[in-house]
Amino acid sequence: MFDILMYLFENYIHSEADIFVEQNELTDELLRAGFNQEEIYKALDWLEQLADLQHSDEIPYLNSKADSAIRIYTEQECQMLDVECRGFLMFVEQVGVIDSITREMVIDRLFALEKPIIGLEDLKWVILMVLFNVPGKEQAYAQMEDLIFDEPGGYLH
Repeated sequence: MFDILMYLFENYIHSEADIFVEQNELTDELLRAGFNQEEIYKALDWLEQLADLQHSDEIPYLNSKADSAIRIYTEQECQMLDVECRGFLMFVEQVGVIDSITREMVIDRLFALEKPIIGLEDLKWVILMVLFNVPGKEQAYAQMEDLIFDEPGGYLH
C-alpha cells in the first residue's frame, strides 16, 4: 500500500494533471502500473481517511486548540516507531514544521499503513503527505521538503 501512496504522491504532487480524477480512472491507472487491486483500494481508503481527519469530530484531540502538547507513546507505538522516528517527530515539532494536531494526524496515518515497523524515510514521506493535504500548511510542507531533499549541512536530525 505504501508503494501506491508514494506512486500517487510522486506523480500528482508537482503535476499539472487534474488530481481530482475519477476513482475508476485512478484505479485503472494503478492497475496498469502493476499494483494489486486490493492494495489500491487500501491506499485510496488511506487517502480518504486522511482527508476525513481534518473534519472529524470523532477524534477530539485533533480539534483541540492547544499550541503544544507533550506526547507520551504507548508500548505499541514504541514498537512501531523506534527512537529515531520518535526523535524526528519531536524535532520537526520543535522547529515548527508540524504542530500537535498534525503530529497526531501523522501518527494516525502511520498506524493505518499496516506495517509492523516504520522506518525514518517512510515517516518523512508520511509527514509530507499529511502536510500536503492540510490547508494552510504550505510553508511547513516546504520546510519538510527542505529537510528531506537538502544536502547535508542543514538541520541536524
